[in-house]
Amino acid sequence: MTHIAVIDNHGQFTHLEQRALRDLGVDVELVDNTTSPEQLIQTADGLVLSGGPDIDRVGNCPEYLELDIPILGICLGMQLLANELGGSVAAGDYGGYADVDIEILDDTDPLIGSLAPETRVWASHADEVKSVPEGFERTARSDVCRIEAMSNRDQERYGVQWHPEVAHTERGEEVFKNFIARCQ
Repeated sequence: MTHIAVIDNHGQFTHLEQRALRDLGVDVELVDNTTSPEQLIQTADGLVLSGGPDIDRVGNCPEYLELDIPILGICLGMQLLANELGGSVAAGDYGGYADVDIEILDDTDPLIGSLAPETRVWASHADEVKSVPEGFERTARSDVCRIEAMSNRDQERYGVQWHPEVAHTERGEEVFKNFIARCQ
């Protein structure tokens, strides 16, 4: 059975990420972000870097990026991927909660391509990715955020700025199913 670790970055929806994966039949555990990478790699087939309030509270998450398993960053998790791997993160033009229409830019993307041409999502962030790291592609955009999703297929690193785990996000379950497929 596929085992995915959801890394707890103290976000308000982290338990929903765990539940969404569990409901899809995955062996999933919620793991504190101070857990050593050596412990994670023993059992995890993939990692979800959860959202959270502050990039300064991500514990060992930068070290997890060196693991040779697929990683999905959600909200702060995506910002962490960008920040640590050479992209940039800054305050967004629109902060707070929003129901957002997302345009999928790459219908072949393994994480969100199946959502093309567009989907409606729930966003909750003050900061956002302003430039993607080398090797990543911007895979989605919206009127409120130029980089709503990004992927590095070669390294199996994926990020979404929105929250696929909440009920307000249409087809959020599909995002998780697509990530599970990358972990199998």
